[in-house]
Amino acid sequence: MEDFSFQFSYRVGVADINYGGHVANSAVLNFFQDARIAYLATLGPYSEIDLGGCGIIMPEANIFFRQEMFLGEQLEIGVRSTGLKRSSWTMEYRIERDGTLTAEGQTALVCFNYETRKPCRMPNEFRMSLTTFEGL
Repeated sequence: MEDFSFQFSYRVGVADINYGGHVANSAVLNFFQDARIAYLATLGPYSEIDLGGCGIIMPEANIFFRQEMFLGEQLEIGVRSTGLKRSSWTMEYRIERDGTLTAEGQTALVCFNYETRKPCRMPNEFRMSLTTFEGL
């Protein structure tokens, strides 16, 4: 996890488990979201709906499953931001259990004005917080 600027702990709950007895595909996106929300809060008074003038929308997500995850397991989720552009960026995620990779992925995030229902330019203060935190 040394390459990830932020880490988030998560214990697998019963709602995360599918009929196969392991973590559901959809739950991993929720793990990413929980980690992303905590990451944004670390940067400042930011959330998915308020980056200081706009929110975000996620047009794309990719998940790569490496090992099963089970009820009660303690997971560590690494988060980092890459590919910063004018109104978008990519967040990458790595999930480990006891130092072993279980899943990884990325989400494309676009700054979005929920009043006009259109993409918008990334707020300058948020951009500065993000680049400072990540050393970009």
